[in-house]
Amino acid sequence: MAHHHHHQHNGRNGGHRLETVINMAQQPEKPAGVGRFGFTGGLEFTSLTYTVVKKQRGAGGEWEKKDVDLLHEITGYAPKGCVTAVMGPSGAGKSTFLDALAGRIASLDGRVALDGVEMSPSLIKRSSAYVMQDDRLFPMLTVYETLMFAADFRLGSSVSASDKKLRVENLIEQLGLTSSRNTYIGDEGTRGVSGGERRRVSIGVDIIHGPALLFLDEPTSGLDSTSAHSVIEKVHDIACAGSTVVLTIHQPSSRILLLLDHLIILARGQLMYSGGPKEVTAHLGRMGRKVPKGENSIENLLDVIQEYEQSEFGVKALAEFCLTGLKPPKLTATYGPEGLSTVSSIVQTPISGPGGDDDFDRSLRSQHSKSPWSGVRLTPSRRPKHKGPGAPHDNHRYTPEIVMGTPTPMSSAYTVNEDDYLTPTHRAGPNATGVNALGHRGKFANSYVGEVWVLMRRNFTNIWRTPELFLSRLMVLTVMGFLMATMFTKPKDNTQGITNRLSFFIFTVCVFFFSSNDAVPAFIQERFIFIRETSHNAYRASAYVVAGIITYLPFLLLQSATYAAIVWFALKLHGQFLYFLVMLYAALLSTNSFVVFISSVVPNFILGYAAVIAFTALFFLFCGYFLDSDSIPVAWKWMNTISTMKYPYEGLLMNEFNGDHVFASEPAIGLILTGNDILKQLGISVEENRKWWMVLYLLGWAAFYRVLFYLVLRFASKNKRK
Repeated sequence: MAHHHHHQHNGRNGGHRLETVINMAQQPEKPAGVGRFGFTGGLEFTSLTYTVVKKQRGAGGEWEKKDVDLLHEITGYAPKGCVTAVMGPSGAGKSTFLDALAGRIASLDGRVALDGVEMSPSLIKRSSAYVMQDDRLFPMLTVYETLMFAADFRLGSSVSASDKKLRVENLIEQLGLTSSRNTYIGDEGTRGVSGGERRRVSIGVDIIHGPALLFLDEPTSGLDSTSAHSVIEKVHDIACAGSTVVLTIHQPSSRILLLLDHLIILARGQLMYSGGPKEVTAHLGRMGRKVPKGENSIENLLDVIQEYEQSEFGVKALAEFCLTGLKPPKLTATYGPEGLSTVSSIVQTPISGPGGDDDFDRSLRSQHSKSPWSGVRLTPSRRPKHKGPGAPHDNHRYTPEIVMGTPTPMSSAYTVNEDDYLTPTHRAGPNATGVNALGHRGKFANSYVGEVWVLMRRNFTNIWRTPELFLSRLMVLTVMGFLMATMFTKPKDNTQGITNRLSFFIFTVCVFFFSSNDAVPAFIQERFIFIRETSHNAYRASAYVVAGIITYLPFLLLQSATYAAIVWFALKLHGQFLYFLVMLYAALLSTNSFVVFISSVVPNFILGYAAVIAFTALFFLFCGYFLDSDSIPVAWKWMNTISTMKYPYEGLLMNEFNGDHVFASEPAIGLILTGNDILKQLGISVEENRKWWMVLYLLGWAAFYRVLFYLVLRFASKNKRK
């Protein structure tokens, strides 16, 4: 009986194979897999390999370097319009594999193609969305706002505002977030939405525009079974609309398994299985394993993998079987003697059939693991003769079942036309813009001004919700202003008065520079969000920089104006009030630029604060107060030039002392000091318009640090593994 059944099974598969071959013969320009899988296109990958050098302690305690393959020669495909699940034990390389497909690994061997067109990493990023394991969201935005901003970035100006609102509302409903739509996302400090809701928001942010390619890294971890199911259901809907979806998943429930159309199982970076969830049992059967009654075949396969990993053969044996159909060696240790004998007796009979069998198995396996496009490889090396006559008949019998098996509603009705392979077209969903959404719309959804505007709105919302940073600095400057106003009130016209004035100016500059390190955490917190959003081109790095500057302008102006107003009248300062204000404003701008730049380079807060304070202290030392500009040794002259504190210090003194106003007259010793005398003594220029040049220099430094910041963002913060 078993033998007969086996024959029939073979006949059916022979039919598949024949059909594939015929397919190849008739339509050379189309992928060979269409007939067999009922899908067109998708993502295919060929021999992906990623090697890292791992340092480990040898037996003798010395360090040795060893090359480890995190991914080893993985070949397969993820069909379009289907959900492909990547599974495997922990540490199997699932996330690495996802990164490799998404173009996030710099040193990767192998090729990835979408719809038969080879894709460069930048092209994949443009057409895909990637949901990471950890959620990177702004804590002080509500769920609704987060999704609205995402819609603004992703859908661009081609979609009207009311349409965006509608899509966001639908998405909130589908993801089951209705009750928490106006809740803040929250972080460690302030509780916001629950973990599962947060997970769903972060998935929503990336699927709002129905990407052609969607990668999800463990979308269900940390969710209860109902919401996990609803998330996968939503993802399945996106797939049915014609996208290619690849996700990694741990412990899928039986309901979720029904929604998965294609499985890729990895272990230790090697391919264990590639094919539909329904064929796992057959795969195990060919391996000589029987799935116990009532047990899930996929979990059984994972158990088998675990057994091999702990045995002396390793998982290599299973990878071999997957590629060539070479049966893995039997494991004796795992079962008792009776158990093993029963297993082998069941399996042995069919396998030792007529001569063609082994060869046949091999061709069938390669059909699972190779991609549907490389039709040449699908033809077996030699066709077993004795199955010839039965094949067409069987093929005819099983065709409807093949079509039934494909879960996509479009598969049967979808006609293949040549254009599908010429351009990787976007899904023709509600957001299709008429043109090929990948090629013609450029890299970004919005115009430059549009991006800056959306980013500014988001920045303002964030500052509005977390006013602590801005207010704390305003408070510091106000309190300092009062202290200065009361300590140095109306300096007298004598030498002590001059010293007081000098002290006041240098301290003012100091306060303005040292109080600005509140900007350190601002960017470090946002950095991960920035990396996540730009890794799939939500906006340009330059737009982010420009929006950052514009957002800060009014706040910095308010701070400098507050301080200037408090001290100017109390100290009866000379010169122009306007200049005093402008100089303080420019000082704040340049120090803000500097601090933001530093925070983009350092990895964490502690280093950031240390670096900012160290540099500010250096600038302070070389600003010309402790040593006049002229008397600084030549070797250190350059430090005086790059010290941003030098410019406001000299500028404010010029504004104060320039002219013939007498600042100290001591008739007893016949000493009369005018403002210009003081400036000359300090080695500062006495020209009238020189002071405005100081402002320009300072703004130049501000711009320079902003450009550096932009370069760091543009070229250094990439989301890639080295």
